[in-house]
Amino acid sequence: MKKLSIHTFMHVPYEGLGCIENWIISQDHSLSFTKFYEPYILPDINTVDWLIVMGGNMSVYEEALYPWLSEEKQFIRQMIDCNKVVIGICLGSQLIAEVLGARVFPNLKKEIGWFDIFKSNNQDLHPIQNVFENEFMVFHWHGDTFDLPLNSKHLFYSKIAHNQGFIYNNLVLALQFHLEVTDQTLIEMIENGKSELNCTETIQSEEQILSQRNYIDNNNLIMYKILDYFSKF
Repeated sequence: MKKLSIHTFMHVPYEGLGCIENWIISQDHSLSFTKFYEPYILPDINTVDWLIVMGGNMSVYEEALYPWLSEEKQFIRQMIDCNKVVIGICLGSQLIAEVLGARVFPNLKKEIGWFDIFKSNNQDLHPIQNVFENEFMVFHWHGDTFDLPLNSKHLFYSKIAHNQGFIYNNLVLALQFHLEVTDQTLIEMIENGKSELNCTETIQSEEQILSQRNYIDNNNLIMYKILDYFSKF
């Protein structure tokens, strides 16, 4: 297997790579970061094989509050144009969607906690969907959603948000949900987002979230399979 140079965009310190970092280390790939909450310099795109774009509590349309969003979007666009692997999670998926020309906007309801997602019912499933069961439980923490970009393939939906994931050009993956979450990252997300946990039909309490940590291992295994899939290109 080719040794990869994997770069990660982080937007807040409490939404890191989780189990993805374990996979990178186990495969002996190199790992670097741009942390937009610290002084930063973007890497030379020619030195990056993969880009992984993580989550955050901001929205893609808040460039006035977070001026670095514009520069970040330009880099994502360049990676896509260079036919390199780009994986976006939560905010990362929304950034990819906007870069590809789709609308990103507040969903009717926030989705926070453990909820089922389902494979799209397209007749011609994408090969990456073979990694997944038809229905499985994942961890969510998002208030925004997106339209599907032109020429992308819809992968997943939930009862709360229809567009939960898509793939574009076989190399660009956008997932609204958090397969990467570990015990530690879950606790950090809760500690930094407690004000949102108002316990409604689509938002679980801290106790509900933590009581379902048994799903983490299966989520991580799925994440590893996704990374294995892309490492074949």
